[in-house]
Amino acid sequence: MTRPRPTPATPDADTPRETARTPEAEAGAAGGPAPAPPAELRRRLTERLDDTASAWLDQALDEASAHPGTHGPISVWELRLAEAGRRCGPAHADAARVLILHAARADTEALTRVYFQGTADERRAVLHALPHLVTGPDALPLVEDALRTNDTRLVAAALGPYGARHLDAHAWRHAVLKCLFTGVALDHVADLARRARGDGELARMLGDFAEERTAAGRPVPDDLRRALALTESATGPHDTDDPHGKES
Repeated sequence: MTRPRPTPATPDADTPRETARTPEAEAGAAGGPAPAPPAELRRRLTERLDDTASAWLDQALDEASAHPGTHGPISVWELRLAEAGRRCGPAHADAARVLILHAARADTEALTRVYFQGTADERRAVLHALPHLVTGPDALPLVEDALRTNDTRLVAAALGPYGARHLDAHAWRHAVLKCLFTGVALDHVADLARRARGDGELARMLGDFAEERTAAGRPVPDDLRRALALTESATGPHDTDDPHGKES
């Protein structure tokens, strides 16, 4: 297996950041394709594709299902991942790639290979696919890598259902702060309300950030006020049930 390489800060994306839209985003859902079960995701995607793109996707999924795993230097389904933007269009490429990864039954090793060898768009699709393919924390290094980048689309994808389930309190809080620093809408943070509820340490960090912006004469983002309100939405503290919870 090729040794993983760090994710570059400036991605080589299929499409400009402002035009990359998934079927779920077009429908008004904030988290990309991950929350929808694969069968529902395929139904929604099929409704949006023209006949040529739909036929290509059917063939790509059949190939991935028939030849999962690794075959030779690169599997046929990995080639289809690279083609998805051109074949299905940039608005639907994320969803198509998630479906291909699911059809190929990609395990953590395969997902890691695709993530570190792929483009930023392919890395984003891997992050969206994690909730469908990995049950435990084995793929958490991919989430952590994405959160270290300056690609806001990767940051948003990293904070989907898989990240919400497996990031510890310390890393999750800093990810929320990174969203506020970089302008990633907190609508992308899966399970935000539950994880923020009663989190006194997150409240302190948000308060400090708000004070810094106010002192600098900069506006406090509405998302920050929203997150701060969520931390106050429980009667008891929530930051003591994780050994990594308290910041030094």
